[in-house]
Amino acid sequence: MRVLLTGAEGQLGRVVRSGFGAHQVIAPPEADLDICNPRLVEAALDETRPDLLFNAAAYTDVDGAETDPEAAFAGNARGPAILAAATGRRGIPILHISTDYVFDGEAGRPYHERDETGPCSVYGRSKLEGEEAVRRANPRHFVVRTSWLYAAEGRNFPLTMLELAGRPEVRVVNDQFGSPTFALHLSAGLLELLESGSWGTYHLAGRGVASWHELASALYRELGIGTPVRPVPTSEFPRPAKRPRFSALTTVQEPRILLPPWEEGLRAFAAAIS
Repeated sequence: MRVLLTGAEGQLGRVVRSGFGAHQVIAPPEADLDICNPRLVEAALDETRPDLLFNAAAYTDVDGAETDPEAAFAGNARGPAILAAATGRRGIPILHISTDYVFDGEAGRPYHERDETGPCSVYGRSKLEGEEAVRRANPRHFVVRTSWLYAAEGRNFPLTMLELAGRPEVRVVNDQFGSPTFALHLSAGLLELLESGSWGTYHLAGRGVASWHELASALYRELGIGTPVRPVPTSEFPRPAKRPRFSALTTVQEPRILLPPWEEGLRAFAAAIS
């Protein structure tokens, strides 16, 4: 299968670009495939003639979205709508990556695919609008929500925690909960989903639930870092965008593809950076 990848420089994009099963990955630079430019999208599809378009491109600055909603909706809603319309006209399936931030975090339990959405930030609303655009424009779609994604390179929470490890102590919020997801595990789950051929909306995230504090503490233990990790409430780190308090994900959608527990993902991450 020939896979046309957008967002090749992002965390997941880099993982997919380096190897996606036996599939051939075509990863043009963003300048050649700006997802918000219909002309470039049409040209890329006609030139590469892919069997699947994998959209890993996104505007991911959660706080920046509050002051620049136009950029957030361009990258997370208008761009996916353009991709879905162009692939839909050609009968090409689309795999689109979304987020746990489409939920408000007030359920107090992991969210599944049939739960009602209700984003509490501009970023979350832009991602939800993108999902809806993909579903409307291309019936041959996989919309995949994931949670707290990280990889061995790029910008993410575990790497930030490693940068801070030289401090006398690190303060980390303990009242936000999610499902930490290692990008290599997500990529493997996406391959399994593609092989099923079952279109729809899916949750693929590290199994289980952790707070940011639990994730940071587990990371330091895994790497033998002795820096104390002090739990603090979200109120100690006021941010422009509201975060969902509890946005862990689970799945009820068949085929139920279960990723490894988040602790296994963290161990794989630690091995990858050692």
